Parts: sequence; C-alpha cells; structure tokens
Amino acid sequence: MRILVVSAGATGGYFGARLAHAGRDVTFLVRPERADKLRRDGLRVLSPHGDLSIKPRLLVAGAPTEPFDVVLLAVKAFGLERALDDFAAAVGRETMILPTLNGMRHIALLVERFGEAPVLGGLCVVAATLDRHGRIVQLTSGLEALTYGERDGALTERVRALDDELQGAGFDARLSTAILQEMWEKWVMLVSASAATCLLRGTVGQIEAADGGAEVTLRCLAETVAIAAASGHPPREKFVEGTKTILTARGSGLVTSMYRDIQNGLPVEVEHILGDLTSRARRLGLDTPLLDAATVQLRVYQNLLLQKA
Repeated sequence: MRILVVSAGATGGYFGARLAHAGRDVTFLVRPERADKLRRDGLRVLSPHGDLSIKPRLLVAGAPTEPFDVVLLAVKAFGLERALDDFAAAVGRETMILPTLNGMRHIALLVERFGEAPVLGGLCVVAATLDRHGRIVQLTSGLEALTYGERDGALTERVRALDDELQGAGFDARLSTAILQEMWEKWVMLVSASAATCLLRGTVGQIEAADGGAEVTLRCLAETVAIAAASGHPPREKFVEGTKTILTARGSGLVTSMYRDIQNGLPVEVEHILGDLTSRARRLGLDTPLLDAATVQLRVYQNLLLQKA
C-alpha cells in the first residue's frame, strides 16, 4: 500500500517513521520549510526503544500527486482545514483516510469534503514532542498505539488489508469493530485530564496532593461522561473506573499534551477538543461549569497568543 502521512510532526512523524523503517511505502506531506529541514537532516526519532533515522520520501504541499491507498492524517486540529486542501489531490475512489485527531469534529469535516466512503475512524496514543532541532522525542515507552476501523464496525476487506499493512512496524496496531465508541472514550479521557491539568495548572499527582484536588478532577470526568452518554455513546463502566484511577493517581507525573503546549507557549486545540464538547453540552441542556471554565480559560490563553503573533 502507498501511504501518505500528512505532516511529519510529533505524531505523524513518529508513526510514519516507524512504518518507513519497517519497509512500508511511506511518503510525508509537509510544508516547504519542513521539507528543507528533512532533506538536510533526515527524520530522526529519539525513543526509549532505540533511536532511528530515515531519509523520508517527501511530497511538498501544493505539488501535483496521484491518489494514495491510505492517507494517515496526523495534523493538529487548528491545521486541519489547511491540510484538507493540501492532501485533496491524494484522495481517489479507493483511498482510505485514517485520521488520528482527537475529538469528533474532524469526522464531520472530512465527510463533508470527501464523502462518507473514504473516512475511517481512528485514534492513536503516543507521548512524543518535537525538540528544537526538529527531532521527534518519544517521552515514555509502552504508549505507542494506532487503532482504526470502519465507522460502522464492519470488518471489510479494505480494513483487513490495512490491518495487515500496519502490523509489525514497531508499535501496537489494532483493528477495532467499535472505533467510534473508542474515539468517544478517548475524548472523555482527554477532555477530563486537559480540563483538570490546564485549569488547576499541575500534574495529576500535584492536583491529587492538594486538598480537594482529586474531587475537582472527578467532577470534570463526571461532566464529560454525562455529555458522552447524552450523545449516545455512554462510556463503558470498566473504562470509567480505570480513568478515575489514572486521573487521581498519587504521585503521578501525567499531564496532557495541551498542558505541555501551554507551558511552552504554543497554540492549543481548544475548540476541537473542549469547545466542541461544551457546545454539545449546551445543545443537550447539560450544566458543565468546570468544563466551561477550562474552555474559557484556554480561549483567553489562545487569544493572548494571537495578540502577540
């Protein structure tokens, strides 16, 4: 299969580099400035599992191209609309679009642009960031997974072929028959953790150590679970109990990528991750004061960044 990875940032670069290193036919779609650096330095991954470096095959945004078999969409949410134009020429009648963005808003945008047929469900887990040299740094081991499937849960010939292609590439690849449920559950986890860590400005362990901290975190989770349930995707009991344990773990250094972005003065995916969910809550008539407060705080932060730009 010919795989086009849209972006060579922390997420797309990580999974794309693993696939390319395992011998898959991978091309990275990048902006011109990123292309220049990758041509000069290669694509490097620094990982607890062992570092790797590849000379990536590149497609510069705006250049003509033929359709690919798979488009692995791994951009930040605020770069999505621009990316849709960048990879549109790579989508043909048989192309599968595998998005790894968080939340659900992107699914509607992809379907609106390309129709129902090409769009799979997908999610990923990897703790990685770009360092100042443009290298991908994997922050923790044991957290590198890509999950995918037809949005209706069908085990079609095409997703079975995709699953075969993604196996054995140095990360956990898993075909799901309940991908929308899993996407909703990841969204619940991410919003709860982001709301707590960004609103309270600490790691999970630091929040738990503060009097009343764990209780606030659990109220964030309860608000998020209520929205998912009212939207027709109630999180499974085992997931909820596991999430409670993770988000209140004593001494945990866990933070979300959104909290790391705030610490580094970077843009955040506030509208795609929190804003979309709180908008759904309002339409459903649900009261979510903690999620609303976190959303507004992140909007204030984002507005200040724009003023400085």
